[in-house]
Amino acid sequence: MLTDDGKHLYVSWDDYHLLIERLALKVHESGWEFDQILCLARGGMRPGDVLSRLFDKPLAIMSTSSYRAETGTIQGRLDMAQYVTLPRGELAGRVLLVDDLADTGVTLKAVVDRLRALPSIAELRSSVIWVKGVSSYTPDYYVDVLPTSPWIHQPFEAYDDLRPDALSRRLAL
Repeated sequence: MLTDDGKHLYVSWDDYHLLIERLALKVHESGWEFDQILCLARGGMRPGDVLSRLFDKPLAIMSTSSYRAETGTIQGRLDMAQYVTLPRGELAGRVLLVDDLADTGVTLKAVVDRLRALPSIAELRSSVIWVKGVSSYTPDYYVDVLPTSPWIHQPFEAYDDLRPDALSRRLAL
């Protein structure tokens, strides 16, 4: 169940998957045909996986990171992987870039600029679930705009502080 108090948005697994499906429909309804999907790790991996399956397109992965301090709540220096991982060939043709959100927009804009400079990419469009009101970049496809720019508590964050020994205790019968 989505809970939004303007400062925090709490997202359940069911809502998260529904939002990914809504994103897929937005891309589909646009009529744009693409050849590959590139997701940004880590936030774009789950949406990228679902879209890859729904559209039956190969999934490539690029690692990026910009959150460093305060348990990932303060944006720091942007790190972008030098290489893109994909099953075969190169990133080429029409590419759909997938991430979970446009927070400040800095990461998405930097990745888009880098990819558009590659001669192998004929066309690039970007997609996210959420666009925060403070974002300086607006993707081509998105599901929700969050004008108050709340901190999004995604369901998989439960694993951020969970370690195997605590998991073992939790799952003990």
